[in-house]
Amino acid sequence: MPTIKLARVSGEYGFEAHDEYGHTVRMDSSPESGGENFGVRPMQMLLMGLGGCSAIDVIAILRKQRQNVTDYEMVISGEREAGIEPSLWQTINLEFHLYGTIDEEKANKAVELSLGKYCSVAATLYKAEAEITWQVILHPAK
Repeated sequence: MPTIKLARVSGEYGFEAHDEYGHTVRMDSSPESGGENFGVRPMQMLLMGLGGCSAIDVIAILRKQRQNVTDYEMVISGEREAGIEPSLWQTINLEFHLYGTIDEEKANKAVELSLGKYCSVAATLYKAEAEITWQVILHPAK
């Protein structure tokens, strides 16, 4: 079972979390809530996790389909529920920017498989009733 250790290291809400492999992530609250911009907000980190999870899936699927992905970028945005606590992600949009020689149909299918079948973070967000939309944007190799 994975174990994460978290400790306060800066101000009131500045934390570092460490996994069993020695990776470190910094988190903090917003300055409006008493934080100091020491790190990522925890809810933003959830979007980052969604991006990383789906990126790994999409690249792996396209590699199996012998698509030449030379670079990869994403833009992830979202809106949270307003005026309630806890404030969950209500809508999330993912832009998949794929670079290289890539068939558009295969790229779309890879994203569908990731978000609909393989990505555990997406499944978690769907269970929280988040609406996830996405677009694939193909670019020539960099």
